[in-house]
Amino acid sequence: MSLVLFGIFAVLMVIGVPVAIAIGAGTLAAIWASGTPLLVVPQQMFSGVNSFALVAVPMFILAGDIMAAGKISTRLVQLADALIGFLKGGLSIVSILAAMFFAAISGSGAATTAAVSATLVPELKAKGYDAASAASLIAAGGTIGVVIPPSVPMILYAVIAQESVAELFLNGFLPGVAMGLGLMAIALWQGYRRAYPSGSAFSLRTIARSFVSAFWGLMTPVIILGGIFSGIFTPSEAAVVAVDYAILVSLFIYRDLTLRDIYRIVIRSGVTTAVVMFVIAASAALSWALSNWQVPASIASGVLSLSQEPMVVLAMILVVVLVTGIFIETASALIILTPILLPLVMQLGIDTIHFGIIMVVGLSIGMITPPVAINLYVAASVTNIGLERIAKAVLPYLAVLIGVLIGVTYLPLML
Repeated sequence: MSLVLFGIFAVLMVIGVPVAIAIGAGTLAAIWASGTPLLVVPQQMFSGVNSFALVAVPMFILAGDIMAAGKISTRLVQLADALIGFLKGGLSIVSILAAMFFAAISGSGAATTAAVSATLVPELKAKGYDAASAASLIAAGGTIGVVIPPSVPMILYAVIAQESVAELFLNGFLPGVAMGLGLMAIALWQGYRRAYPSGSAFSLRTIARSFVSAFWGLMTPVIILGGIFSGIFTPSEAAVVAVDYAILVSLFIYRDLTLRDIYRIVIRSGVTTAVVMFVIAASAALSWALSNWQVPASIASGVLSLSQEPMVVLAMILVVVLVTGIFIETASALIILTPILLPLVMQLGIDTIHFGIIMVVGLSIGMITPPVAINLYVAASVTNIGLERIAKAVLPYLAVLIGVLIGVTYLPLML
């Protein structure tokens, strides 16, 4: 039955069928072939999305879209430029710091890439930076969008693994910062090697002015994460607060959006949410089928027969996660892999929160590895630079992110 399920899924993926439909069709065919009543499929699909924690998903998507559509990203870029733009090649480093700022607001890699690309790439090109390299750096910086909280993939993992969203958020800061610092380091090296110009001169007055301008945007993660960690509201409630705050700031403080704009953003976010929830529902039926046929237990036994050393098993898991991220979008891959791999890491005694961070960081790298590479597509469409040029230029940043992933995986086990 597992061969039927994964065989149909693989064939449908190869011919370009959307992931959710491929998962659903493969699961439906396998359950039908096993003689199990098909009524179990809609039951499990409904059960999979019947979770209060998932309320946070559409709300964080909407909040991120509202923030990205307004001028908040521009103000964050100006603040980042005032802080570190004076360095050699500082404008490329600014793009990463701006991505980190926006990651703490949007929770989306694509939204982070789009917001920073639209604001910075024209200026980078005008100052003589290599356009493809600049666009690929921003795309790589966009991967931080799903690691630094709030993070939609972390919410999905928390629901599947029945873990605390707040704890995952708390543990996501350090890996996200490490990714940003790694990308900044290589951007700084490239700035000196390619003799890129410095950005804005260092000025405390400019920093203060930029901070005041970006203050309301910077308050978004403070309100969201401060409310969660202080216990004032739950992550799901925090997502709704984020939407209310984003609308308030965009309509009445910055005044860069209208009610008509908000309406269009709500429609677009609704479509995105529908896709995500359909994937979750289809994957719930898949998880039930795999559990019913004891596939995760069989995989765990097979892997443990090769090695019971956590370091070795984690190395195999990293390969699976990175390869899966190449072909399947982050949220979908997370929903598919977690029920399969979680029993294995639990048998090894690996902390499930740590494993969740490994999954999110590892799959975020898939955002810049073709053919899926959603961040590269976003950067290419925003900047009008060929995808092939951006894909070649992204290789050094990809190597840095994989290095960070290895550190995130093994350093906690050594401490």
